[in-house]
Amino acid sequence: MMLLPQEFVNRMQDMLKEAYPAFVRSYENSKYQALRVNPLKADKQDFLDKAPFDLRPVAWETNGFYYESDNQPGKHPWHEAGVYYIQEPSAMAPVAYLEAKPGDRILDLCAAPGGKSTQIAAGLRGEGLLVCNEIHPQRAKILSENVERMGIRNALVTNETPAKLADTFVEFFDKILVDAPCSGEGMFRKNEEACEEWSLENVQLCADRQDEILDCAAGMLRPGGRLVYSTCTFAPAENEGSISRFIKRHPEFKIVEVPLYEGMSCGVAEWTDEPADGIEKTIRLWPHLLQGEGHYLAVLEKDGEVPAGYQGFCKNGLQRGIQTKLEDYKQFLADTLRIDLDGELLLFGEQLYLIPQGMPAIQGLKVMRPGLHLGTLKKNRFEPSHALALTLTVDDVKRFVDLESTDPQAKAYLNGMTLNHDGEKGWYLITVDGYSLGWGKLAGQVMKNHYPKGLRK
Repeated sequence: MMLLPQEFVNRMQDMLKEAYPAFVRSYENSKYQALRVNPLKADKQDFLDKAPFDLRPVAWETNGFYYESDNQPGKHPWHEAGVYYIQEPSAMAPVAYLEAKPGDRILDLCAAPGGKSTQIAAGLRGEGLLVCNEIHPQRAKILSENVERMGIRNALVTNETPAKLADTFVEFFDKILVDAPCSGEGMFRKNEEACEEWSLENVQLCADRQDEILDCAAGMLRPGGRLVYSTCTFAPAENEGSISRFIKRHPEFKIVEVPLYEGMSCGVAEWTDEPADGIEKTIRLWPHLLQGEGHYLAVLEKDGEVPAGYQGFCKNGLQRGIQTKLEDYKQFLADTLRIDLDGELLLFGEQLYLIPQGMPAIQGLKVMRPGLHLGTLKKNRFEPSHALALTLTVDDVKRFVDLESTDPQAKAYLNGMTLNHDGEKGWYLITVDGYSLGWGKLAGQVMKNHYPKGLRK
């Protein structure tokens, strides 16, 4: 069993009293592992009928399933096809309470690596706008890659400070998720490095940072909107304390009572000074009471209502598309796809994007992904992107090659190998068990592999 920091042990004993022995015994158990089926890529029942994994449902997420450690879904070709996202089960709870619906405008303020953003996108079903933000550039890159892998079309991925976004958006979003940077106490069993780096000083630093982030989020939420705050720590200063301090600074917010699932517990007023009214309506997830790691979440609502057609304020207005004819791109669509890609286009150098409807103007923002990357405009030709392939189905294209996941050719494709194929020359969607993997381009009987080199196994 890992050696827990003594100051952490002392505090947890004081908090949990007679429940502490059960809590500390949970560190002797193996961590629970889960995946979340991506409804943008797969029908859940169809997935369950043919999945080669041992799966049990996660109670609080309709698309979430526990799997056994020997299943190794991260090594299966379906993972690269974005059929599911591997996500810690307790981490699925905050977005379940956000209640994302098609047409919503939602901000995931601290979004990397992308588990919760992709979960929000599943609820949006391609309608509405998702702004995913991450302040750290390298983590923002990983976030952007996961948005791509899951076949999400309506996401704007930014690499900004919360303060910069708050200056850009005023009461703009219907819903905001603040999965706040925290001391990570709830992840000690999963991540021993978090345990080694823990200190009381860091807990306080995190609590101060959470105050700043929440203040930024408050101004970006429209009247009547929902804000879900979450952490993966047990520290009251970062949980009941953060929410109580926030409501003291922002009395226009109230805590919403929501149903608890089996094993979840209520927030505890005695664990913080000056607890906010209703702090017991917040939620704690304990590793000794349910099958998951330690988390905390609070569902908040902002006072007021908005009239029909409410837009909120965006500093630079909405993004306008380009007016260029783009003949090579249109020729690719005519030759390759059976569907129209409706919407406005945006050109970044040679890179062409399909922007979400109602996307804010990106002038002055650090942007990693302004919508769906369609491809590259090269001299006298258009080369489609991997991101576009991952949003398509076999019904959307004129030519495809479907590989079985057990076929060595599926692994060969992911390794960057060419395939042999008889057929009409041109672009082909390469799929595995019907799920899109990427592009191939046939010339003669050789299918040139266009799976990105950086993703090859």
